[in-house]
Amino acid sequence: MARVYLDHNATAPLRPEVRAAMAAAMDVVGNPSSVHGEGRAAKALVERARAQVAELVECSPGEVVFTSGATEAASLAVPQGTVLWSAGIEHDAVLSWAQPNGVEMLDVDENGVLTGTVRGGSFAENIQDGVVAMQAANSETGVLQDTLPKAQTLWALNRDVLVLVDAAQALGKVPFSFARSGADLVMVSAHKFGGPKGVGALIVKHGLDVKAGIRGGGQEMGRRSGTENVIGIAGFGAAAEAAARDVANGCWDQVKKLRKILESALAGAAKETIFVGKGANRLPNTSCFATPGWKGETQVMQMDLAGFAISAGSACSSGKVRASTVLRAMGYDDETASSAIRVSLGLETTEQDVLRFADAWLAQERKFRARAA
Repeated sequence: MARVYLDHNATAPLRPEVRAAMAAAMDVVGNPSSVHGEGRAAKALVERARAQVAELVECSPGEVVFTSGATEAASLAVPQGTVLWSAGIEHDAVLSWAQPNGVEMLDVDENGVLTGTVRGGSFAENIQDGVVAMQAANSETGVLQDTLPKAQTLWALNRDVLVLVDAAQALGKVPFSFARSGADLVMVSAHKFGGPKGVGALIVKHGLDVKAGIRGGGQEMGRRSGTENVIGIAGFGAAAEAAARDVANGCWDQVKKLRKILESALAGAAKETIFVGKGANRLPNTSCFATPGWKGETQVMQMDLAGFAISAGSACSSGKVRASTVLRAMGYDDETASSAIRVSLGLETTEQDVLRFADAWLAQERKFRARAA
């Protein structure tokens, strides 16, 4: 039987309209910085894509700074020497860039939802300056954060604090608004919603000064030098336009129903399995679950051999599989955190796909229980 791809949070399949936009851009020969006709044609593609991304994020085109992805966007948002306030549930793209500076940890509850405290104390008592990083959605658990109330609390303090929101997983799956997120800065990645890999953006609030991460010719309003990746950016724009349309049309509602079918099938037979973040609002496509003692890495390999692509945690760690730092931050022990897997559905996923996966996974779960008995 055909393989089933259930790892859309790692990367989504390239959309047909994106492929077409990129193919067309390959025929545009000019450099966007050139003033002749060919250069202006390339520049027009970049600016059209900027407008398309802005519409998805609900910001102005001038606030979109193109990068190579969300990881570069994070490095631009959190320059060396910045004090970072973040929870352990954040993606390594945020946490790793800030390691030399130290990280002050925000608290989360058992579902991975920010509590609005720092080690039990209030924001007012602890946060004086720096960057406060909050996810719109967690890549592993799918848990959604309501970032605006936390941002409003920070605004009321009237301190030298910026709010960074990682919207890489949320965009294209749930409604998102730059203004209603409370963010000063937002990270975006094209390939999470059907665009090409290797292109993304940092959304920078109008009037905010961000120090250039790459210096040179002054492209991207002086914030990210280097000739623009015109082909990738054109694909990014096409993906953003299609993703905005899908969200507006409620296309992900059916995916949410499929996730419920999947979790019901698994929970009915695997009584010891824990569904992570089930008590919180989640992305419609994401299910994270752990069977303590059954290594996530083993499950990924078993399902791969059975014809299903899933993951154990984030896919952005150069192929490494390790205990989930997200689950540990949520209070799970190492055994459980090492046993978690993530199934992330897409718009093309069918009910047959999820039921086939449930049957295959439950067959392996029964073998695990028999060996453990």
